Amino acid sequence: MRQTTEITYSNWLDFLMTRRLPPLRSLRAFEAAGRHLSFVRAADELGVTPAAISQQIKLLEEWVGQPLFNRDHTLSLTQSAQVVFPLLGESFDKLEQACGQLKISQNNKCMVVSTPHAFAARWLLPRLDRFQAKHPNVEVRLSATARLVDFATEDVDLAIRYGPGTYPGLFSERLKVEEAVAVSSPKLAGQIKSPADLLTVTLLRNDAMFWDPSFPDWASWLKSANLDPALATIRSYGEEASLVIQAAIEGLGVALICRTLVADELERGRLSIVMPGWELSNAYHFVCPQRNLNLASVTAFRDWIKTEMESPYA
Repeated sequence: MRQTTEITYSNWLDFLMTRRLPPLRSLRAFEAAGRHLSFVRAADELGVTPAAISQQIKLLEEWVGQPLFNRDHTLSLTQSAQVVFPLLGESFDKLEQACGQLKISQNNKCMVVSTPHAFAARWLLPRLDRFQAKHPNVEVRLSATARLVDFATEDVDLAIRYGPGTYPGLFSERLKVEEAVAVSSPKLAGQIKSPADLLTVTLLRNDAMFWDPSFPDWASWLKSANLDPALATIRSYGEEASLVIQAAIEGLGVALICRTLVADELERGRLSIVMPGWELSNAYHFVCPQRNLNLASVTAFRDWIKTEMESPYA
């Protein structure tokens, strides 16, 4: 029979350093049960039965030579198990990080970025070569879609999303404050000296933003300027923001649009702001599972896009 030995931080490290490890399955069962203090919830997390968790815990207790849980009215860690439990959680975190680094270390690793169509076409693609120049071994593939992706079932590493930034269970970081601007071709902008002049030109309706209550439509904007929307000519060129932007570039009217999407056109002089912008409650956010922040490629992309967004021309 194995001699009973008190578990300490020191001899636990000895186990790790000499690689005299118990079965990984038993360690996973112990870590999950220790976090939940429940065999049932640990079983749900690992996709096994409570009996299987109990069996793995029993094997681990035999391996270390003493109980790991007090099994009274409620489940609790023994005093010696409490000492090493944080180290085990840290070890699993480092193992996950190491596996993540190994996964993306290959030159042919493809990092999938989910982003709305307009943001991909109007902002991200024109700048992506700068990221690739800094990180030539990271292949970036864009998945352009307006829907929210399921990171648990889809092959997506990170997403750029426009919205309030509330994505339960995910890491979310606002990239910059967004504002709506009224833009047109420079020639058409020269005809607009006051808000009332908007009634003399075509106003391009941005159907892509109808879902966002913080984004103004022309009717509400004209009313705020004490102008009658019934006197305005308002037209739509589809439900894609890119179509509205292109129509404005071609001189077909004045468009209300997110400033980020027309940053390049404003810098190059293809579009001009005809009325002061106003801040929106929604914005573009960097979104990913918390665990993906351990991936070097995701961290590099996050740092890069934050720097790009800080540019006055972003």
